[in-house]
Amino acid sequence: MSYADLYNQLLMDYYRYPRNKGILEKPDFVSGVYNPLCGDEVTLCGILDGNMITQCLFQAKGCVISQAAASLVAEYAMNKSIQTVMALTKDDLLALIKLELGPTRLRCALISLEALHNGLKSFKLS
Repeated sequence: MSYADLYNQLLMDYYRYPRNKGILEKPDFVSGVYNPLCGDEVTLCGILDGNMITQCLFQAKGCVISQAAASLVAEYAMNKSIQTVMALTKDDLLALIKLELGPTRLRCALISLEALHNGLKSFKLS
């Protein structure tokens, strides 16, 4: 089994059995991003306790990569500080999904990170 096969299995597992999928009734932050080029759509919401993200859920429509990445990002954000999550970069996300992506597919993975960052920025501004 090649590394690519293993990594594809990771993404398929998060796609088939998403972690933290759902909607919070009274989130502290919520943000969605839509990619008009492919139709992928990701929304992340969360609850904060001080500076910590205690709950993070997502809703996603689109390809395997966008949905699996949203699940991974929501899982990663749980019990992390706002600063830690805001410091998460494209390279960190690629390390989480364990798959190198070309420019088109990279955008599919990055919309969840963009939604999370936008949601936390809007919370800090309010």
